[in-house]
Amino acid sequence: MTSASETLRQFKLPDVGEGLTEGEILQWLVAVGDTVTVNQPLCEVETAKAAVELPSPYAGTVVELLFQAGTMVDVGTPIITIDTGGGAVTPAEPASGDAEPAAGLIGGPAPGGRTSVLVGYGPRTTEARRRPRRTHAPGPAAEQVPRSTDHPPLLATAPDADTKPVRHGGLEVGRQAEAHALRAADALRGDAATAEGVTPGRGRPRPLAKPPVRKYAKDVGVDLARLTGSGAGGVITRADVEAAVASKGSEAPAAPAAPAAPAAPAVRATPAAAVGGSREQRIPIRGVRKHTAAAMVASAFTAPHVTEFLTVDVTRVLKLRGRLAARPELAGLRISPLVFVAKALLLAARRHPMVNSSWDEAAQEIVVKDYVNLGIAAATPRGLVVPNVKDAGRLSLAELAGALAQLTETARAGKTAPEDMSGGTLTITNVGVFGIDTGTPILNPGESAILAFGAIRERPWVHKGRVVPRQVTQLALSFDHRIIDGELGSRFLADVGAVLSDPGLALAF
Repeated sequence: MTSASETLRQFKLPDVGEGLTEGEILQWLVAVGDTVTVNQPLCEVETAKAAVELPSPYAGTVVELLFQAGTMVDVGTPIITIDTGGGAVTPAEPASGDAEPAAGLIGGPAPGGRTSVLVGYGPRTTEARRRPRRTHAPGPAAEQVPRSTDHPPLLATAPDADTKPVRHGGLEVGRQAEAHALRAADALRGDAATAEGVTPGRGRPRPLAKPPVRKYAKDVGVDLARLTGSGAGGVITRADVEAAVASKGSEAPAAPAAPAAPAAPAVRATPAAAVGGSREQRIPIRGVRKHTAAAMVASAFTAPHVTEFLTVDVTRVLKLRGRLAARPELAGLRISPLVFVAKALLLAARRHPMVNSSWDEAAQEIVVKDYVNLGIAAATPRGLVVPNVKDAGRLSLAELAGALAQLTETARAGKTAPEDMSGGTLTITNVGVFGIDTGTPILNPGESAILAFGAIRERPWVHKGRVVPRQVTQLALSFDHRIIDGELGSRFLADVGAVLSDPGLALAF
């Protein structure tokens, strides 16, 4: 006879094949009590590259969601418990947390001693480097971040931007309301458990406090679990910690003492500092934003950047765009100016292949590529991503237009797959869509050139000996001076500008 504990299976957060060490659970697609099937999406997770859905490796009933949405989870940490025996859902400690999925399923063994990960992402043959484990056991509730109702979030990725309800006790309630409900339930358990040294564990939320307050409390030896916060929504402030230190030195209070809250105003910072603090918002650096920051720093301080600028009359290209849009074979396609810039870049790269190369520091070699994976920088709610069109040099103008449209649409929806953001060789950043004339773009790591395409504006221009209004734009080419010298960079940029100025030259390229 199979016991209930033997039918419980825990699904661990997998490495999606990019050597990642952590991911953020954006939202759960299932709830406790739901019946799931194999490969049914369980949750959406944001990694350092993209947002992906994790399919279930088991069929059964959801027993427990081990983390709330918005939590950063290390790769290899269990995130959900599923009863594969088909029994009723009973809250219990999973006794088989170390059980591994079957071969071929997500997280299970694969040929060659590897681990199966998301379909299409490809397992790694090397072991991912893990962050040091946290000293506390992961609980089902993520750290509650105090949310302000006075100001809207600065960014879509800000902690207070997530207002989706979560299921708790069969009701749909907001996250902040759930935190208050759990804290109230803990208070009803009485002071006896607190006197015995009980600290928040599985099923109980961590005390509400900002990271600097947590660090300060740790440094002075104050247990936040035994304090009552005087801030909005029960948030523990620095003044609360200072009051606890003043009352009993480095020892934490035996129980949440009521006098701690009235004592807080006496040791608060000056009113000016308090007002300043209420006007600040802290946004965790993680996911796509964290990956982008690391990549840009590595690129800026590894490759010596040089940027050259060119102002181009693109009136003829815009007229050609109008004629092509009227052709029946291009009906339904959006032929934007970016498509012509991309085509000009690809033609120039064919004439100057050294621009489409990378620097191999380990081998001390320059790797020249005979294919162009064209990257297009796209701004998304989660940060800047640079998906690329594979082998773009082999595409016709119509095929290139369709590929760029699909690429940007997918990126803005946050559905770009990790493999679509790897292997880029040349990149275009279209700053013109924001009304910007030009800039000095930073190279993507592993690439040797990036082109910034500025806004197209009507300007006075000398044309056929007369000053007339023309459609003009500015191009800025940043390149790795280890690979591309001034002459090569200048010739390459001049060729891009020549095709945009006179599209007929494309026949000679």
